[in-house]
Amino acid sequence: MRVERRRVIYVQGYDPRGLAQYYRMFRTELRKFGRLYQLTATINRPQGAADGETAYWIIDTHASDWQTHTRYDFLRWEDLIQRDLAAPIWRTVFRSEQIFWRIIFNGVLARIWKAHWRFALFIAYPHFMLLVEALASLLVAFACGKGLEALGVTGWANIAAAAAVFMATLIALLKFTESRSYLLYLMADMIWTWQFAHRLQPEWDQRIDRFAKNLVEIASSNDAEEIVIVGHSSGSFLAVEILTRALKFDPDIGRYGPRIALLTIGGNLPIVGFNAAAQDFRDHLRRLAVEPSIDWIDCQARKDVMNFYPFDVITGHGIDVGASRRNPRIVSVRFRDIIEPAHYNRFRWQFFRVHFQFVMANERPHPYDFFMIACGPVPLRERMARPEAAVAIATGDLAARESGWKTLETSIPNPAGGPDLGKMEPSTSHRG
Repeated sequence: MRVERRRVIYVQGYDPRGLAQYYRMFRTELRKFGRLYQLTATINRPQGAADGETAYWIIDTHASDWQTHTRYDFLRWEDLIQRDLAAPIWRTVFRSEQIFWRIIFNGVLARIWKAHWRFALFIAYPHFMLLVEALASLLVAFACGKGLEALGVTGWANIAAAAAVFMATLIALLKFTESRSYLLYLMADMIWTWQFAHRLQPEWDQRIDRFAKNLVEIASSNDAEEIVIVGHSSGSFLAVEILTRALKFDPDIGRYGPRIALLTIGGNLPIVGFNAAAQDFRDHLRRLAVEPSIDWIDCQARKDVMNFYPFDVITGHGIDVGASRRNPRIVSVRFRDIIEPAHYNRFRWQFFRVHFQFVMANERPHPYDFFMIACGPVPLRERMARPEAAVAIATGDLAARESGWKTLETSIPNPAGGPDLGKMEPSTSHRG
């Protein structure tokens, strides 16, 4: 099947930047995509829904022997996220510290460490930074107290003044270093994730239900050949929630109309699923693991410390569905294979930049190419099942393209899930 019309539903992670920033990034990366493959891709300005919860833009992509029309829906959460980040600093720090020590004592952090020790360090990072800044503030307060003591201010007045200096210095440090440390943002993210896992975010749940109902409507009335639901970062578990709730509203959603695929990239599902209270979320994973009408692709990268790699999102949550399992197909992506070496070396230690490579343009043709997934002619399932053929269609001469299409059209992709595409990252022992 060749895709001429596609609907992409993009589910962002916990990012306050929202529509404007994502659209600018998409437009910039789309130009790079066109230059890489020598094709024409046009994009219109984003159109917002009346409720302010969704927006979309249209991409028309033309190559010498194919063209694809893509409607790209962007699901919006930035109003909720920005409200979280506007909370008083003391409240964010206090709640985050409460949750951090709670996940230590209830064993969640230990499970995360066992599954992916680098992500556990990433979780601990803001709390370590808070300790460093608190110690620096304590030194300033101690010096102030000594100075006041030399001036004859002692007793409770001295203690109160030193305490005030400590708090003022700590808050000033937190604000001043936030643009580099992201400490307060990561703490707010931890609070939100924990509350979401414990179903303490009713506004998020209500919006997810509205998105799920909208997905049912899209699937029943759309003329696209393929609907791809993309969940990046924390959007991975939000996308799982949206799709499984849509299946509850209409169990036949994937059995009529367009083929439905779920693409999770840079995912961190265990930060929800490892919580004991998140049994309903684990039930949703179980549902998708065996759902024959949905194709689920989970892309992971070793170099990205903000996703779990290598991790089987089904067995890693203690879910056993036996021979009935068909999802997800787990794909390892090696970023150094899709980025020019000089450029890769410039950002390889910038963890947020690495994390966003999943949704940025390639600099080298590769089976994993976010913009080919969104704008190209090859369906997602076939692209991941026959990666060499997909690349040949994008980059080869006429004979190679025809051979690639023949390979896709005469082969039936194996529906079974599991980590069977490790060949996209040749060696798990080779450093990223």
